[in-house]
Amino acid sequence: MNESEARILVVDDEESIRDLLVMGLGHRGFEVEAYATAEDALAEVGRLAPHAAIVDIMLPGEDGFQLTRKLRQDPELYILVLTARDATQDLVQGLDGGADDYVVKPFELDELVARLKAGLRRVQRDIDTKMRFREIFLDDSAHRVEISGQLVNLTAKEYELLRYLMRNPGQVVSKSQILTHVWGYEYPGDDNLVEVHISSLRDKIGDTEKQTVQTVRGFGYRLGG
Repeated sequence: MNESEARILVVDDEESIRDLLVMGLGHRGFEVEAYATAEDALAEVGRLAPHAAIVDIMLPGEDGFQLTRKLRQDPELYILVLTARDATQDLVQGLDGGADDYVVKPFELDELVARLKAGLRRVQRDIDTKMRFREIFLDDSAHRVEISGQLVNLTAKEYELLRYLMRNPGQVVSKSQILTHVWGYEYPGDDNLVEVHISSLRDKIGDTEKQTVQTVRGFGYRLGG
């Protein structure tokens, strides 16, 4: 994901701030949706699936601290809070609640955009090494796989096979593609090798109904559908 292609959720009860961010970020290529209340934002966050959220601390009704804690349930979301107050306790509360960074009002748009892009780059680095599909979590930097929070021990090839499938969710990959990407371009293997490892992987991740690693008869396999 290029930073300028990111989807941004803005939550601020000041119309002038919302307009500034929608126009300013929009002109820089971001897709922006803005709301005046936490309740309105939470009603749409699932549909928008934002990469970042810009949240004002002083919101009517449910405040920005409460909203940040709820948004933080998505560990891959970058959260930048806006505050008109620079009291240390407010900033600490915002960061402890799950915010990644803050900007004090009034702010310069260029500074906010710079912070936003830097944060998105950090998040993207984590996304590149951490993948999730349904109950499966794979942390490539730690070479670790969990199913519903429980560690799963895979062989090296089972791990590489799962990683390849998770990098291509919903896409059908052929046995020859799997052999190429998991065993290498020059590996003189056959289809049975793939079938054996697919079967073993299914057993270890509890895919007894073959609904996670699906067989697409005549074509290959896909993760989910």
